[in-house]
Amino acid sequence: MKMTFRSRLLASFIFLIAVPLVVLGLIFYRTSLYVVTEQAQKNVYEIVKKNNEIMDTKLRIIDQNSMALFVDKDLFRIFDQLNPDNKAELLAADRQVSDALRSYFSQIDEVYAYQLWTSYFTFGQMLPQGDPTDSDIYRAARQAEGKMVWYPTYDFADMFHQPYLKTGTIEFRYLYSATRVLDFSYLDNTTLEKLGPGIERPVLAISFKSDTLRSLYEKSIPDGSRFMVLDSDNRIVAGSESGRITQAYRGDWVERVQRMGSGTLRMKLDGVPTIVCFDRSQVTGWMSIVLTPESALVGGLVPIIRSSTTVLAVIMGIVALMLAFFISGKITNPIKKLLGAMRSVGEGDFQTRVAVSTNDEFGILLQRFNLMNDRIRLLVSENYEIKLKEQEAEIHALNMQMNPHFLYNTLNVMNWMAIENDQKELSKMLVCLSNMLHYTSRKEWGAVHLSEEIEWMKNYFYIMSVRFEEKFAVSYEIESALYDYKVPRLLFQPFVENAILHGFDQIESGGRIRIRGWIEQGTRYFEVEDNGRGMSGDTVHAILFEESSSVGIKNTIARIRMTYGENYGVAFSSQPGIGTKVTITLPL
Repeated sequence: MKMTFRSRLLASFIFLIAVPLVVLGLIFYRTSLYVVTEQAQKNVYEIVKKNNEIMDTKLRIIDQNSMALFVDKDLFRIFDQLNPDNKAELLAADRQVSDALRSYFSQIDEVYAYQLWTSYFTFGQMLPQGDPTDSDIYRAARQAEGKMVWYPTYDFADMFHQPYLKTGTIEFRYLYSATRVLDFSYLDNTTLEKLGPGIERPVLAISFKSDTLRSLYEKSIPDGSRFMVLDSDNRIVAGSESGRITQAYRGDWVERVQRMGSGTLRMKLDGVPTIVCFDRSQVTGWMSIVLTPESALVGGLVPIIRSSTTVLAVIMGIVALMLAFFISGKITNPIKKLLGAMRSVGEGDFQTRVAVSTNDEFGILLQRFNLMNDRIRLLVSENYEIKLKEQEAEIHALNMQMNPHFLYNTLNVMNWMAIENDQKELSKMLVCLSNMLHYTSRKEWGAVHLSEEIEWMKNYFYIMSVRFEEKFAVSYEIESALYDYKVPRLLFQPFVENAILHGFDQIESGGRIRIRGWIEQGTRYFEVEDNGRGMSGDTVHAILFEESSSVGIKNTIARIRMTYGENYGVAFSSQPGIGTKVTITLPL
């Protein structure tokens, strides 16, 4: 049968395009597989780094809180005055120590137990440890001399010599711990008080279940992957194979990973091509490793890549046939070129442009298409830039966050520097500011004991008296019975601040602030009185009712009424040139 020229031409086009199409398909398949594998490897590595960062952040909080214990006044006084031979004192001290440790560590979900170990008693949560001072953990803490020791996962029964626990199932069988020796001290005015040389320094022990690391990784790593966390001696701290915890992991590649510190490797483990992603913790020094078979990363994508390559080859073959037919007539050629270009745009290629060679109706149509495509590309680019800016704003907002414990510990460091440079006044101001910050940065904002509020005011008055060169004096007349009750936090702050900043702004010296407190007919009364310049009735009205004035005072009044009811609150009595008296009423 004789083939027409059009058929021969079509067959020639099919042959000329089919050969390079097959070659390009194979190249595309292999390249896509490589790119997907590389990207998956990077993603797993980022998961390992991110998990390490998450755990490091939590462990740093533990470290910072433990450092705060060094200057805890209550713990100092307990151990400074404790008689180890008095059982009643030990039990009372245990309750106080447990409360103190709970305030530092109970809010951290990963913490399983927190204790203070001494040779004569174990303070805090009770575990069947026998004598913990006979353990390797205790000895390691003593040898560190106050530095934090991150002790890798251990068998509880072996560590504390409790063989009977091996026969049962206990939730704390495998733990890892953070320990350090606590040498308490605190600054009393300008004098640094330290424990006596004959007083035993306790060892702080914070324990975590190894499952905390396991749950973190198993939720994030790809299916089919394994993970393990190794210490510097290649002992398994946590891992997918729970039966190997505390055992040493041997292998030449492990030593290589320990030397590199962070990165990825490709190797064959037990004959299986495997991707190894690893990163070292900045806090503990432990190495987090994720082992992922390459088939687990790309196994589900291989059929998709193969199907995509086949579909793309078919599409390109169809385009080839269309091109063969385009040559058959100049009339249909511009329309077919436009269809091919529209197909490319539909696949997301907005760089496509159609060459315009005529000025007839087809030429105008092609010009309009090019203009439309340019506008679509501009809109897509603008939308992409907007999303990038939104992401940058989110990252910037995250970077601006600051942990209050970081500020608190920084003030402590500055205080030590002031002490070393014999700047006693600055040291006392830093201690006052540190106490104020610690008081106001607590997570809970419920009522506090009156003694805490008075202590905060004394710190505040000291700083303000230094700032204003002692232009005012403060006196207290508070009935002792009031100290048995709690008050809203920062109850007096806006009123004393108003007296100092506004009442005394026109005097150089002689200012007086008197703070009184008494109980009368089932009601508590507190009075803040000053001899400043006073206020007119209009000024008092503005403070109480105008939205732009005295937000702190109105906030305090609102808190009192929300807590105790509308019958309680604040009353002002002020006369220009004489002074101001603020009376606060609270129920018993």
